[in-house]
Amino acid sequence: MKRREFLKSSAAAATLAATTAVLESSAAETKNPMREFYELRLYHLRRGPQTKLFDNFYRDAALPAMNRAGIEPVGVFSVMYGPDSPTMYVLMPHKSLDAFAEANERVRADAEYQKKGAEFINATPTEPSYIRTESFLLHAFSGWPKIKVPAAATDNKARIFELRMYESHSKKANTKKIEMFNNGEIDIFRRTGLKPVFFGETMIGSKMPNLIYMLTFENMAEREKNWSQFIADPDWKTMSTTPGYTDAEVVCNITNFFLRPTGYSQI
Repeated sequence: MKRREFLKSSAAAATLAATTAVLESSAAETKNPMREFYELRLYHLRRGPQTKLFDNFYRDAALPAMNRAGIEPVGVFSVMYGPDSPTMYVLMPHKSLDAFAEANERVRADAEYQKKGAEFINATPTEPSYIRTESFLLHAFSGWPKIKVPAAATDNKARIFELRMYESHSKKANTKKIEMFNNGEIDIFRRTGLKPVFFGETMIGSKMPNLIYMLTFENMAEREKNWSQFIADPDWKTMSTTPGYTDAEVVCNITNFFLRPTGYSQI
């Protein structure tokens, strides 16, 4: 075998082995049926007709088809503050890895989806529906195993969302930060007024290892107030200075995105 071909085949084999190991590890953890899996999908758009086309597609075709396929609640959000605007974020829960693997096939087999989504689905190269998509596969934390739909979503009241990604320098550090959330940090969040929607360990995605979680607020003023209460909390101060749990040991970068729900979002 030529050296170049060998390197290519070796790289492919290594990638396949790494992906298989992640999925097998996740499959073993599905023995706890309470812990959901999430797909967080991003649609990068151009300003102009693409944004309206996306909204029409998700409101009238994609979201109803997902619900008929058992995928609910589905959150659909636009960028309020953050990079790459316009980008639409779609959050989809799945009960298992098998459900996640079959989701696209179930939705695409839906005749009503194909009919109502035809303009988006059959877009031409000269007038595409979006620039690119990217996805993250997440596994819910044991300390927060399911999506918590905000009360404000019921009547579509005003609300905003903060999506946070914590990157770590190693998988060991990432696991330690998840442990920190499960063993007290989530409780401190709730006590100080921070309202989580979900917490997820990234199984497949970019900037790994990382974890991603979402909080909801009525407005930015409530966000500032509740974060201030959290930072000042005595239990948080103790936990965050405990050896093994300090930021320097478990987190190397934090990225924030502020999102606004669409009028048809179920979260």
